[in-house]
Parts: sequence; structure tokens; C-alpha cells
Amino acid sequence: MKHSTISGKILYTSRKPGREGQERGREYFTFTKHSNGSRTLRALCEIEEPDPTVLRDITYSLDANDMPTDCFVRLMIGDEFMGAGLFRILENEIECESFGPSIGRISQRLPIVGKYDGFGTHPISGDAYITKKMDRSKGPHQRALRTFLPSPDHRGATPPLLDEVNMELAYVGEETVTVAAGTFDAYHYRFSDEHGGMATTSGAHPDYDVWVTADDDAIFLKGGVGGYMQTWYELTELTRR
Repeated sequence: MKHSTISGKILYTSRKPGREGQERGREYFTFTKHSNGSRTLRALCEIEEPDPTVLRDITYSLDANDMPTDCFVRLMIGDEFMGAGLFRILENEIECESFGPSIGRISQRLPIVGKYDGFGTHPISGDAYITKKMDRSKGPHQRALRTFLPSPDHRGATPPLLDEVNMELAYVGEETVTVAAGTFDAYHYRFSDEHGGMATTSGAHPDYDVWVTADDDAIFLKGGVGGYMQTWYELTELTRR
């Protein structure tokens, strides 16, 4: 085959008092990189804690310039079907066809005005990949990050519908990181929600630190969210072929 493949597993654990280190979910991901530079991320995310449980299937594709082209989302919440949606990202607009028990069948078209950075899909592996939008030649710095996404919920646990989110992303620096999957040269980034661009009834999204491989693949290595979420994520398996 002409394409190359990266696959792995990310373990979700808790840092809440009384639950420190306990497994709360997991993510299985695969990146397919084609000879023309385009990529597709396939991710299965399982969140067991807190209730209700979340089971998310994602198929997300980007062109050779790392800009989104299409995304499919399917959600089971509390082991019940929440919804499924197909998003098509064009030059000047995003199309959405979505359906679910609480929303019925919905068609959306959202004009894209101005520059944006990508499409947020909620898998941890996708969070790591969008850090490629930072210009590390400027050294440690922070800038606004504009994305569209299928759910503003912090766990992505609402029916797939178009929304826009603005957060801040900081490049912190270079480190060497050891996780269960091995030792890697890494870049450290921090997502923050200083202006409440991703605020829900739980408040603004807490700061979210991530470490990704120091290469063009930007594979998630480890990271965690503070505040009310108190979660930790770590790469436990990795295969390249």
C-alpha cells in the first residue's frame, strides 16, 4: 500500500480526590497518511466516568495542508444513541447533516468568514494534532485558536451540530517525555479558555496541558486537564507502519 499508518491507545485516568490513578476510559486511534499528504484520523473514545458514559466514533480527514475536509461523528451516551452527523468543510462554508432522537433530522450551512485553524473533534489524538498550527519559530508564546466543532460540551456529549469555539493555545517549549509507550522528544502546549469561548454550565474549560511528539505526526504522548475535570491521559501503545 502507498499509505502509512500510525495507531495507538491512550489511557484516560482520574486525578479526583479518592480516585487518583483509576482508569476512567480509553481511546484507540489510527492515522492514515496518504502519498499526497492528506490524512484521516479514526478514533474510538470510551469515557466511563463521570456518568453518563460516552462512546464516540470519529472519522476525520484533512488535506495536505492540514485543513479539514470532512468528519463523521457518532455518539452513544449512557449506552443510548445520541446522534450521528456528517460534516463537509468547503472553502467558504461548512455543511452538516445530522440526526438523533432529541433533534430529529437537521441540515445546517455555516458560512466561514476569515481565517480559522481547524475542526475540533474531541478525541485526545485530534487535540494533539491541531497543535501543529502553532509557529514554534517564535519561541514560547500564546495566540488565539479558532475552530469549528460538532459539540461545545467539554466531553462532546451533545448531538452533533455545528458550533464555533475560540480558545487560546500556548507553546511552552521542548522536553523529553517518558510514557508507557516509550521515551520521546516532545513539544509541550497548553490550551486555555481565558475568555470563556468554550464555557458551559460547568464554567470555562479548565487549562489543558498536552505533550506531543516533536515531529510532523504530532502524536499525543501525555496531558491533563485541571479544574473541575481533574483528568489525565497517557499514550500506552504506539505502532507505526
